[in-house]
Amino acid sequence: MTIKTYSQRLSAAILAGTLTATAGLAGAEGAELNLNVQGGWSSAGYYKDFEVPFWTERLPEVSDGRIGASITSLDASGLKGPEVFRLIRMGVIDFGTSALGYVAGDDPVNEGPDLAGVALEIETERKVLEAYRPELEKLYSEKYGIRPLFFYPAEAQVFWCNAPVTGLADLEGLKVRTGNRTVADFVSAAGATTVTMPFGEVVTSLQRGVIDCAVTGTFSGNAAGWAETATHLYPLVMGWSPFMYGVNQRVWDGLPEDVRALLTEEFDRFEDELWVAAARRNEEGLNCSTGGPCTFGKPFDMKLVPVTPEDDARRSEIVREVVLPAFRDRCGAACFDDWQARVGALLDPS
Repeated sequence: MTIKTYSQRLSAAILAGTLTATAGLAGAEGAELNLNVQGGWSSAGYYKDFEVPFWTERLPEVSDGRIGASITSLDASGLKGPEVFRLIRMGVIDFGTSALGYVAGDDPVNEGPDLAGVALEIETERKVLEAYRPELEKLYSEKYGIRPLFFYPAEAQVFWCNAPVTGLADLEGLKVRTGNRTVADFVSAAGATTVTMPFGEVVTSLQRGVIDCAVTGTFSGNAAGWAETATHLYPLVMGWSPFMYGVNQRVWDGLPEDVRALLTEEFDRFEDELWVAAARRNEEGLNCSTGGPCTFGKPFDMKLVPVTPEDDARRSEIVREVVLPAFRDRCGAACFDDWQARVGALLDPS
């Protein structure tokens, strides 16, 4: 088996200006196969607590030292996230992860498993992802030469506000940072002005009044200290920011069959573990930020704004009248019909 190493391709990419920086962990010494992996954000918790141990400890252990791995975080690589799947397609990255929402502009099919306001519970989101998975596998296999390995969520994407919000109606007239187009559709329909900005600029923008609210995960916002500035947490769920781990198809095909079988089994287990972790992170972020029981998050005392039955009715109306039609317009009639057949059969967004 002759596969050009990740380090060789990465060096070429750096010389070509594709990447600006990289850092990594050494792979297992003496391993027959050393998998090279682009992980997620180092500050998000998943990377340190789950990704690094899985790739650099668990795989060598279950393979009796045959499989090693080296992994680097997005921030250490100088990446922002949207480039990952493109670099896997190019063969610059072998294995890698990124949020589907980051690349929704490349193909609206990526929006399908996480339309704003549709899946309110994490159990529902997993059912939606499983139902829509064949469409994502088809997209990445046929269009990008990427084999999707597994999918996992961040946590519930909710509203962090530095304004006295009491419910959905109070978003009208406010400036709200949104992370993707489907959330922007929802927020605009609620009467707010949508603002696009990097995650790292949110706290300062809330402090200066550039924005009034921002949407991100319950745990991500907590870990980033958003509660030091935001005063009100409004947990109307806009989505779950699902991530995908994928591998260059040529690299995958070049691995020995027994290695592929072992990796597939371990990826299935890892996927289950990450969904369990996401549920814990979601609850922890919500509790810690609003004065509740706090085990591994950061304790704050934000005001928790209840989602009323009236808010939920309005959410349903916006999903039906704005979010779904906007997705249909971007994705096309055939794509939307497929979404309806796969996801609409699971839930009634009205």
